[in-house]
Order: sequence, then C-alpha cells, then structure tokens
Amino acid sequence: MVRGPLLLMHHLTPHMVSQRYGRVVNLSSGWGAFSDGVAGPGAYGVAKAALNALTVSAARTLPNSVKVNSMCPGWVRTRMGGANASRSPEEGAETAIWLATLDENGPTGGFFRDKRSIDW
Repeated sequence: MVRGPLLLMHHLTPHMVSQRYGRVVNLSSGWGAFSDGVAGPGAYGVAKAALNALTVSAARTLPNSVKVNSMCPGWVRTRMGGANASRSPEEGAETAIWLATLDENGPTGGFFRDKRSIDW
C-alpha cells in the first residue's frame, strides 16, 4: 500500500517540479493515524501510517508549488466499506477533489477529512 504511491510519486513529481505545479493526493485512512492508535486491522493501519509518513516526507522535500497531502474519505459504500457505510462514493471523493485542485496558497504535508485538517 506504500510501494505504489512511492513509485508513482518518484516518476511523476520530477515533471511537477519542472512545471512548478503539482498536486499529490494520497488516499489514506483514519486507521493509519497515530492519534487514533493506528487502529486499523492488521497491516492495513500500519501501511496507511507509512503512507502518511511518506506524505509528510515528500511535502518537506518537494518545493511548495507541488502540494502533497493525505486524506481520509471516511466510511464509504464500496466493496471494502459495504452497503451500510454512511457515505456515498461522491461524498468520499469530495476532499480528494478539493486537494487535487488547491491554489498556490493551499496546504501541503497535511492529513484531511471533510476538507478539514485532522490529527496524524
């Protein structure tokens, strides 16, 4: 769950840097937050915590014109979330779309749900 985003960022961010513009949105989970005790089942929470760490590291390394953030979509009605989940796929995607379209003053290196910063 970390290798794919790492490789994708490795291949795409050099072009973002050369263009002086880029947005990376890592799809994480509250289960990967140390503030919640990395509460996810088994390796899932650990992998999401590693993805969050990658987000912080990349944001620190890349220029501010390339924004790197993580987001938690919440409990979404998908195969993983199941039919009883409280959010539609569209609701789960709102924060990702917001992060992908941030202006130059937007945050980088953050963790978000519902377009608001949440604790790591």
